[in-house]
Amino acid sequence: MDRTETVERFRERLTQVLEESGRTRSSFAERIGLDRSTLSQLLSPGNERLPRAETIIAIAREAQVSLDWLLGLSESGTPGNELVANALEIEPGAGLPLDDRMARWHSEALGSKIRYVPTTLPDLLKSPAVIRYEYSAFGDKVPQARIEQAEARLAYSRRPETDMEVCSPIHLLEEFAAGQGIWGGLPIKDRHAQLESIAELCGELYPTLRWFLYDGLAHYSAPYTIFGVKRAALYLGNMYLVLNGTEQIRAMTRHFDDLIRAATVQPPDVAALAEKLLARTGRKRGG
Repeated sequence: MDRTETVERFRERLTQVLEESGRTRSSFAERIGLDRSTLSQLLSPGNERLPRAETIIAIAREAQVSLDWLLGLSESGTPGNELVANALEIEPGAGLPLDDRMARWHSEALGSKIRYVPTTLPDLLKSPAVIRYEYSAFGDKVPQARIEQAEARLAYSRRPETDMEVCSPIHLLEEFAAGQGIWGGLPIKDRHAQLESIAELCGELYPTLRWFLYDGLAHYSAPYTIFGVKRAALYLGNMYLVLNGTEQIRAMTRHFDDLIRAATVQPPDVAALAEKLLARTGRKRGG
């Protein structure tokens, strides 16, 4: 599903939850910690946004339905033997410069398949120059720590037991190559070096690392990582929404599989795409 469809499905199921609760809008809103006008806005056909993660969790808990059903990722509404409260966790402080939780979760999932939708470029493929650019507002220590984390992640991906799949919209790589959006201040020589590195690493690491690129106009995904069958972590900007329940992880896995099926660039072809983007910017690989 794309974002618009997700919002529409959430609105339909929130309406169903409210009707089945037998409560008024004011009463239901109070139970989940909202004011009535905010609840009315969520139910409005003109609404185009999902509420905050805390609100979604509060609705699921109040109605005793699963989060994936509420978001339209599953047709099963009951949480089964798993209480929603135990299947979900909110981890604050996501994206902190020295946050090491992702590294720990990767380590705990060693030997299992990792499925990853990054925010920009995959962390393990980023060059030191790109990382310094991304974290330039945090002084010297933070970029260096992030570089070391990326190097450790790359070393991890070279282990024979590693199995990682990555999905990204193709326009993110195209915007990087063209220096558009957030990449406007990154020198072209650093963008060239990064594209060369991507071409080399994608060729070297395949099939241990498989990077799929899909059409961002036709499909949408928030950034998240699935760590085998143990947990899935959605990155929400200032927090992680961590899913521990089996059904929730299965729903996220099905969503990831849909992105793979929609891919317009397959993993063996990513290196060639990086070289094509290099040529488009006026430089040949190794030049």
